[in-house]
Amino acid sequence: MTAPDAQGVSPRNAAENLRRRLQADLANLESNSLRRELRALPSAGKRVLWRGKTMLNLAGNDYLALADHPHLKAAAKQAIEQHGVGSGASRLVAGHLDIHEQTEASFAAFKHAEAALIFPTGYTANLAVLTALPQPGDLICQDKLNHASLIDAAKYSAAEVRTYPHSHGPPDHRKLARLLERHLAESPEATRWIVTDSVFSMDGDTADLPGLCELAQRYDALVVIDEAHGTGVLGETGSGLAEQLGVSEHILITISTASKAMGSLGGIVTGDRAVIETLINRARPLIYSTAVPPAQAASIGAAMQVIADEPDLRLRLHELSQALRDRLSELGWPSLQQAIPTPIVPLMTGEIDAALALQQRLEQHGVLAVAIRPPTVAPGQTRVRLSLRADLTDEDLAAVVAAVGPSMHY
Repeated sequence: MTAPDAQGVSPRNAAENLRRRLQADLANLESNSLRRELRALPSAGKRVLWRGKTMLNLAGNDYLALADHPHLKAAAKQAIEQHGVGSGASRLVAGHLDIHEQTEASFAAFKHAEAALIFPTGYTANLAVLTALPQPGDLICQDKLNHASLIDAAKYSAAEVRTYPHSHGPPDHRKLARLLERHLAESPEATRWIVTDSVFSMDGDTADLPGLCELAQRYDALVVIDEAHGTGVLGETGSGLAEQLGVSEHILITISTASKAMGSLGGIVTGDRAVIETLINRARPLIYSTAVPPAQAASIGAAMQVIADEPDLRLRLHELSQALRDRLSELGWPSLQQAIPTPIVPLMTGEIDAALALQQRLEQHGVLAVAIRPPTVAPGQTRVRLSLRADLTDEDLAAVVAAVGPSMHY
């Protein structure tokens, strides 16, 4: 028998108590249809094998179908042959390789910025920006529907954090204006940060970047945007929403990810050189993380080249995004039309059981898409999210529309 410690608590009992508590929590999730599980797929391409059936994959974020592109695969293989499979150290020790430097220089040009810095993931990039730059006394204002990584990062910052309402219709920045105006009056020497996604991952709508930039100018604030779902998809060259709306020069910092339209993995921060140099010296997610593998940096570089050389991929994605929205709107699905259509198409059901029923129906018709449930979305906002790919055919799109069916079924 294990002897109790100084407080009389047996380590074995502590472990058993924890196990019981965790099992009870999992059972509660199960009873409320909120328990989620990992599912292993043999690949992540356009068609995947799921439960013994070939499915059309609309559950991922590989918008330009670059994850299996021959140019990216060749670049990754070449990088492994030249540099090996790992970087071996953090960037500030010995892990910063020439391929990192080359890719960052190219990405800065792609984003119309002075400099760039690659992190292992978009999550760590957001964490780096909002923990290394805002200071005590500063104010961070976030869109209420920002990605969890931005919300979490702000919690660890030294600044005061407030949220402003998300505008589902015409932009309404009245609360944000009040927050900025009050902070400017009370702390004119401090910094005000406006932080937003460019494309919102659950709704597929876009931020009013011109309006936010105008507020930033009026109240001496700085704009930080997460272009995770805009990079490669929007803009004349695929740089993102800021490029499409003509406000790139008014954005202090942009965080992008290579894990969506760029087909691989990594978070990339772009901005003024002073910002990037400060992150190198102050950002704990960079200082205490091993540098991304050479193949990852090479894949990012190759993706930029494909985006530049094959604009038809982006044009096809826009065509598919609008066509699916038009056809599903005709079937009664609400809130699908956007001023800037994106490949994220939410099928709002409201109730969890209805979303799970729609997910099951889609699977029965050979379409893989996921019911998005709380806490990822707010209670009553459950939906099935369709994520489109540039390699879908017109026949694929017709099959998806037939599989979804009229909204009244749910």
